[in-house]
Amino acid sequence: MASLLPDNSTHRPHFVLFPFMSKGHTIPLLHLAKLLATRGINVTVFTTKANRPFIAQFLHRHSNSVSIIDLPFPRDVEGIPQGIESTDKLPSMSFFPKFATATKLMQPDFEQALEKIPDVTCIVSDGFLSWTLASANKFRIPRLAFYGMNNYVGAVSRDVALNRLLSGPESDDELLTVPTFPWIKITRNDFDFPLNQRDPSGPYMDFIMETVIASANSYGLITNSFYELEPLFLDYLNREAKPKAWCVGPLCLAADHGSDHKPKWVEWLDQKLAQGCSVLYVAFGSQAEISTKQLEAISKGLEESGVNFLWAVRKYETSAVDELQERVGERGLIVTEWVDQMEILKHESVKGFVSHCGWNSVLESICSEVPILAWPMMAEQPLNTRMVVEELKIGLRVETCDGSVKGFVKSEGLKKMVKELMEGENGKEVWKKVKEVGEAAKVAMAEGGSSWRTLNELIDELQSVRN
Repeated sequence: MASLLPDNSTHRPHFVLFPFMSKGHTIPLLHLAKLLATRGINVTVFTTKANRPFIAQFLHRHSNSVSIIDLPFPRDVEGIPQGIESTDKLPSMSFFPKFATATKLMQPDFEQALEKIPDVTCIVSDGFLSWTLASANKFRIPRLAFYGMNNYVGAVSRDVALNRLLSGPESDDELLTVPTFPWIKITRNDFDFPLNQRDPSGPYMDFIMETVIASANSYGLITNSFYELEPLFLDYLNREAKPKAWCVGPLCLAADHGSDHKPKWVEWLDQKLAQGCSVLYVAFGSQAEISTKQLEAISKGLEESGVNFLWAVRKYETSAVDELQERVGERGLIVTEWVDQMEILKHESVKGFVSHCGWNSVLESICSEVPILAWPMMAEQPLNTRMVVEELKIGLRVETCDGSVKGFVKSEGLKKMVKELMEGENGKEVWKKVKEVGEAAKVAMAEGGSSWRTLNELIDELQSVRN
């Protein structure tokens, strides 16, 4: 990709990036840092001491143009165990509101550090760090909010909220028509607490409203998506809502490729490829809380499906799946370490992905041209699933035993849908569709593509605002 600025530029733009302390929120912004660095832009990333090693390793190839400043994470916060500085380390997601609120205590240290950085072009901070808007305003620096979501979720959620759709139905699973997009049907179960309440209130809702108001008063939104994927929804938001949303993704295509070390799971995938076997990848992200009973059903479903599979599980989940590895032998591999998901999905042997439909995972699947078996767990994942299955048609959905969005998935239901994705006619259809969408994603990010142009336009505009 061509640099936007010559190497000898005397006044380069300087972007400050501040990710929220969660892997799923941090990684896309680190990919953005790489994109900016390749354009000759100086970047400073703010984080905390415990998160610095991960970020430094992630950006090690760009250390000449990307600097890292770590701030102390607040100590002795009631309800947050000592030493935890990332949401994936929280004992439960019920701790999240207190964790997110605690970040506000970092504001004085952030401003003290910001004061020492000359000529900052803009601050790009995670939407959850709403307090950074006040800091940006204090120094008269434009602030852009980054959300790890697509425009479909933003547009549908806005329309649902404005029309108070969730205040009416008795059943959590009653299908409701979204007025602006009448072909889209949603249920109350497509939304997480507290948004699924008839009259949302409480500390969590206060936090959500703070982020919404701060974003509305920011210079712009940066979206990890591309125009061709969801033109109707981006156009709606930029017509009906403020501020302007800039689509600059899929940011995962900025990932560095190639590694000196080949992990055991890549060696296993190489072996499957040599044997002419297709592999199903299974992963549910770092946040979802899955019951032991459900993990056991997943184990049984994968075992009985007969497919080759690679399952990334978290360490505390292994007790529920311990015997599976022995029972399936070489047909399956269970991994507990942190994996490079994009590296797995891009492997030629991988032909399907059982996913929670976190947006990062959806984009990585699209860019790797791998169809999805969608199994939403939390947050906006049920809406992402509707987008994947009903709007984009690049995936199928697991069957819950009661037909509800968040119901239990039995082993036989998982087995049935795994075989349909990997071998059935519906699987072939979504495979064709994801190939098309994946190609469009690469075009959008390539030089001259829609996301490439959008990022250049944003940089130019911010430069003119600051000059």
